[in-house]
This record gives sequence, structure tokens and C-alpha cells, in this order.
Amino acid sequence: MTTGLMAAVLVAAFLHASWNAVVKVGTSKIGAMLVVSVAEIVIGALVVLLRPPVAPAAWPWIVAASCTHLCYKSFLTFAYERGDLSRVYPIARGAAPMLVALVGAATLPDAVSGHEYAGILVLGLGILLMARGVFRSQEDRRLLPFALGSALATATYTMIDGLGARTSGEAVGYVGWIFIGGGALFSAAMLLWKGPGVIPRQPRDWLMGTAGSVASYGAYGVSIWAMTLAPIAVVAALRETSILFAVLIGWLVFGERMDALKWTAVALIVSGVVLTRL
Repeated sequence: MTTGLMAAVLVAAFLHASWNAVVKVGTSKIGAMLVVSVAEIVIGALVVLLRPPVAPAAWPWIVAASCTHLCYKSFLTFAYERGDLSRVYPIARGAAPMLVALVGAATLPDAVSGHEYAGILVLGLGILLMARGVFRSQEDRRLLPFALGSALATATYTMIDGLGARTSGEAVGYVGWIFIGGGALFSAAMLLWKGPGVIPRQPRDWLMGTAGSVASYGAYGVSIWAMTLAPIAVVAALRETSILFAVLIGWLVFGERMDALKWTAVALIVSGVVLTRL
């Protein structure tokens, strides 16, 4: 992985943490994610209109990814209803690169070197250490199954998207179709379940949600593009440095508590990033 590509993935990681913060700050987590999803449909439609069509062979991947994104958004939303950004995010994002690496070793075509796997392992240790606080605090442990479900969905769509983008021949347009499909499925599911009352009414909610959706597209698009140029498992691990950004946002913006355990976890995550670059 080149230095420029690494920098791009780190920017994508920051954008991903930022759009999650937008969902967390909303009074209604479902309503906030709904706004993000509606904006995703619009952004996706604009993208596919401006880009060449994807290859027909990519459509099964697009459908599979859209369904997986519905699961991902649902689990993540329910987890944020029960826990802090600095707790839910590490758990939800942390298990994903481990699953990608384990499954990818047997199913993905990329060759991942020993030191890259070592970097993934160190990243995983830091992520797990950062998430450990949920067991030591008074936070709602019911967030765990939802956060872990989000991690499983993340690992699934990571592998689907890495291969689907390569099949499509048009990574940007591929992401646009995922935004349309995933955004439409989540919006329809929440409206059918909760009814129109779940739709936010304040202009600020729509401005924040739209900004979050733009950040989400930037994060997602850069990551998928990177997966067409570098090993999927390594990109998946590197973008989990978004956990560092999420913890900093939780600390500086939401006033969440930082302690020695979290700082140690941050150090492990940074070390893991360095190992993937050796």
C-alpha cells in the first residue's frame, strides 16, 4: 500500500467516525439514520447519473451488499440507542477486520503478508481493549448483541464490496448503487415499522443528516476504491483507525471520559497501522 493510498484510507476513517457521530447526536437514533439514508438515495442517484454503467456481472453483488447494509444500519442504530459512541463504535467496528482476515484467508484472492496480519492482530487487540470498558461500567450491556451484529454485517459487506467493486469495473458508480439500494431498504423498513412519525421535522436534523450522508459517501467511496488497489483485509483493518477518531470525537465533542485503558488502546491501534506499513 502506497503512502498516498494509506492517507486516503485514513481520511475515509475520519469521515466514517464523523457520520456515526451525526447519528449518535440525534434525539431519535432511528430518525437520524433515516435522514442519512434518504440523503444517501439522492447522492447515489446523482452519482450513477454522472458515471458510466456498472458491468452486469456486478448486480448480484449490489443486491447482496444493499441487503447487508440494511442489517448493518439497523444493528448500529439499535446499539446507539443503548450506548455511547466511544463504546458502541469500537465494538461494532473492531470485530470486523478480524472476521475479514479469518474468512478472507480462505476465500479472498489477495495475498496478505505475515507482518500485515500482525498489524491486523495488534489493531484487533487495541480495539478489544477499548471496548472492554462496557464490562466495567454501568452501561447497558444489551448494546453488545447489536454492536456485534453490526460487526458481522460490516465484515460481510466488506468482502462483498471488495469483490463487487472489482467486478463492476466502475467503483464510484458501484458505490452509488449501494447507496440507492441500502438507503431505500432501510428507509422503507423503518417507515413500515415505526410509521411516518419517525421522520424528523426540524431543518437542523435534515442538514446534519445530509452532511452525515456526504461524509458517509466519502468514507465508503474511498474505501471501496482502495480495495481495488490493495489487499481487502489490509484496507479493512486500516480504516478501523476510525475508532481512534470516534474516541476523540466522543471525548472532545460529547465530553465522554478518557482513561488509561482507552489511551492504551489508542496506542495499540496506531501501532497496528504502523505494522501494516512496514
